[in-house]
Amino acid sequence: MRQLLFFVVLPAIFFSCSNLKLITENKLTPSLKLVSSIEIPFDETFQNTKVGGLSGIDYDAKNDLYYLISDDRSMFNESRFYTAKIRLLENKGEGVNFQSVSTLKNETGKLYDNWNTKPTTSADPEDLRFNPKTNTLVWSSEGARVIAIDKEILQNPSLNFMNLKGDFLENVTLPENLKMKKQEKGPRNNGTLEGITFDKNYKNIFTNIEEPLFEDGNQANTSKGGLIRLYRFNVKTKKNTAQYGYQLEPIAREPNPKGSFAVNGVSAIQYYGKNQLLVVERSYSTGTQACTVKVFLCDLKKATNVKNHPSLQNQKLELASKRLILNMDDLGIFIDNIEGLTFGQKLDNGNSSLVFVSDNNFSDKQKTQILVFELIK
Repeated sequence: MRQLLFFVVLPAIFFSCSNLKLITENKLTPSLKLVSSIEIPFDETFQNTKVGGLSGIDYDAKNDLYYLISDDRSMFNESRFYTAKIRLLENKGEGVNFQSVSTLKNETGKLYDNWNTKPTTSADPEDLRFNPKTNTLVWSSEGARVIAIDKEILQNPSLNFMNLKGDFLENVTLPENLKMKKQEKGPRNNGTLEGITFDKNYKNIFTNIEEPLFEDGNQANTSKGGLIRLYRFNVKTKKNTAQYGYQLEPIAREPNPKGSFAVNGVSAIQYYGKNQLLVVERSYSTGTQACTVKVFLCDLKKATNVKNHPSLQNQKLELASKRLILNMDDLGIFIDNIEGLTFGQKLDNGNSSLVFVSDNNFSDKQKTQILVFELIK
């Protein structure tokens, strides 16, 4: 998600108090220990492309290879994804070696157009995942909803399957509430499909919208978080099989000046275990360069399937439970715009790593960070 400057007046959200219940089962909570931080220079290039806007990451364990997608809307170079090796020595990051770059193609086999000149045939890539069973990738595009006096753009978000060269294969069938509309119904601009993750057996795909649908209530403010939806799609049928409500945290800091842009939304998800997802909430406020990034363990076991609920407001339903496992503010280091995560290579002690990547929005005021954590169960 790009950082846009606007101000929205946010009315109250009403829902059952039971929806605020956190996970109460007696389960072990995982913890994350930072073991390495790598910064990719702003002026980094690879095969005549500008490395930036990295908003999604996934790991191919068999080939020790990372996939990273750029959210470039073909404004710097063609919409694309990279493969890379992350070098660790005694768990400390030594650098990132890019291996290849591939362009994304649409259903007709053509490259996506530049947002500035042909917005309706451009793409806004946000995340990607590798499926080792089919040796293919799935990636998300946020689409666009721009309603202005001199411009109207309604471009649906999408989940697209492609081969390892970036060639389009097929896409999922979107439910009606993910389609862009001129009226204030459905997704908000720049707040739609952000994260993707497969389940353990690659039979289902989970994805999330970053901010609430119009009909589900207000965006987060500094007093209260909004309600978003997590979506589950069947990989074989490409159809939506479930939706779950999820309560966002409030925006972490007041913007400065007051009334300027501030946001909190879900920027990435990662399958963790049966009915469980790791969920990244990323909060940014004008006047503070760093982001507040929190990682939650989310449980869907008791959550109501709200697929047939037109709205989440004033409903008696069970939201996804959540438990905080990391607030990156506590690390004592600068944290930028974290937008991707994946389980990565095994560490020297045999524990799993969890790797995060930040999107620098192609700005020299921001950083592209690779953060490697040890997962301790």
